[in-house]
Amino acid sequence: MTGNDASVLPVKQKYISELTDEDIYTFVTLRDCEFAVRKGSLTPVHEGYTLADAQGRLNMYPRLIRDNKGSLIHLLTNTTCPYRRNGTRLPYGSGELAGVIVHERFPQYEYVDTADDLANGIIGYDNAAMTVIPVGTGNDFLKNFGPEDMEKFRDAENLWDAPQFPIDAIDVNGRIALTIACSGLDARVAKDVHNFSESPILDGKSSYIVSLMVNFLFKGIGSHWTVELDGEAVEDDYALVAVCNGRYYGGGFMPVAEARMDDGVLNTLVVKKVSRLTFIKFVNPYSKGQYYKFPHLARCSTPKVIRIRSEKPDIVTCLDGECITSDDVTIRLSDKRLNFFGPAGCDCNRTARDI
Repeated sequence: MTGNDASVLPVKQKYISELTDEDIYTFVTLRDCEFAVRKGSLTPVHEGYTLADAQGRLNMYPRLIRDNKGSLIHLLTNTTCPYRRNGTRLPYGSGELAGVIVHERFPQYEYVDTADDLANGIIGYDNAAMTVIPVGTGNDFLKNFGPEDMEKFRDAENLWDAPQFPIDAIDVNGRIALTIACSGLDARVAKDVHNFSESPILDGKSSYIVSLMVNFLFKGIGSHWTVELDGEAVEDDYALVAVCNGRYYGGGFMPVAEARMDDGVLNTLVVKKVSRLTFIKFVNPYSKGQYYKFPHLARCSTPKVIRIRSEKPDIVTCLDGECITSDDVTIRLSDKRLNFFGPAGCDCNRTARDI
């Protein structure tokens, strides 16, 4: 084939449902197709945002195509194609659509329920970035940015062409957490907090405190584990292990105030089992990042790999509110960084402080 001569290409005419892996990266004409939503251009994005900031977040937005057999496929049109926005309207009716079949994953367009679900989908992709709009109940992730910046996140106008920056993430048995991964009493509290969060008289932090008291009074404080920090293993009774990339969880509890979200370090707090009376004295300073007032109980370090093992599946680990249960948990700094964008001037370490 020379020049723009397509006559030597194999002739393939198929319906969408007839496509197979053999058609990938080949030229195919799809039969009886139409635009599912006939509005806008072939690239239905505000190209000014895409091209001006060069972030690559929206440069291949998929246009939905359907055929008369009810199957769907996405049309990707490069923003440099001259016909993408030539002043003519998208065609009515159905007809043939020809192009190269590709198989691509675009996680920025996948439906997710939580920020962590989105992070698990896009981490490591250079062409994907995420942000957060605080409409939930806890919003602990955005507390890292401080109250003034959180208010800016509420207005989507501040996010359209917002600057992008990388942040660290926590890898927990292959799943990503953004702020804190905790195991032990606080994780059991997080697992049970949903039993109280729907109460009209309890806010996020109050629900956490009620769940804490239930676990404290009726389920005990300690668990017998082997905790290994960079290969140094100690078998003992532990109240909790909190691995912190950020600073907040539980509706506002801040176990490690010096944790920063972009420094390549996980601040890990290990707390031994204590009596109920001692725990009552410990919990308030702990919630303010003052663990250092109890050096005989709490140890904070920055290991690269944390492993927790138990003889039974009693290790409840909470990843920013989502809980898993197992008998062996490995936690480490993710080897991939997450692209995040937020209002101009925002700082994910705004509330951090050194001790």
